[in-house]
Amino acid sequence: MRFLEGLVRAVEAINEWIGRFVMWLTLGIVLVCFATVYMRYVLGTGLPWVQELYVWQHAIVFLVGAGYTLLHGGHVRVDLFYGRMADRTRAIVDIFGTVILLWPFAAVIAYEATPMIELSWRNNEISQQPGGMPYVWFLKAMLHVFCAAIFLQGVAMVARGILVLSGRTEFAHRAAAH
Repeated sequence: MRFLEGLVRAVEAINEWIGRFVMWLTLGIVLVCFATVYMRYVLGTGLPWVQELYVWQHAIVFLVGAGYTLLHGGHVRVDLFYGRMADRTRAIVDIFGTVILLWPFAAVIAYEATPMIELSWRNNEISQQPGGMPYVWFLKAMLHVFCAAIFLQGVAMVARGILVLSGRTEFAHRAAAH
């Protein structure tokens, strides 16, 4: 069980660190968006790559921060019953939901995205907009980061569930009070 405890702590520490790092991109989004508006309406000019940059930052926040969001229960779910369940029942739901829904979803996304990412990388794809962002493959590769982050958080969720089922209730997922 110590292995599972360490696994939970390690995965959740990684997703916590990634989430806190990615949060700073939201400040970047605001600053770049402000710069875009300022350039367009005050200076009467614009740079396509700057306009695309805040869209890229926004996409990266959502894709790379998905594991952090899953860690903190921030993804949308129907919480009609889950919040009222006992810790052991919640652990069972988390285990089966991860194994039957989350992991296959991540696997399908990663598998289906791979040819698109590889083609983009081989061709060194750039934006279709003149003066737009280079290295479009980098943004597309964030789909793999998304899959890895939610897969790893799923590992932590399953490990937590096993710990709870073995009597370690301190590892129980606490339903968020809304």
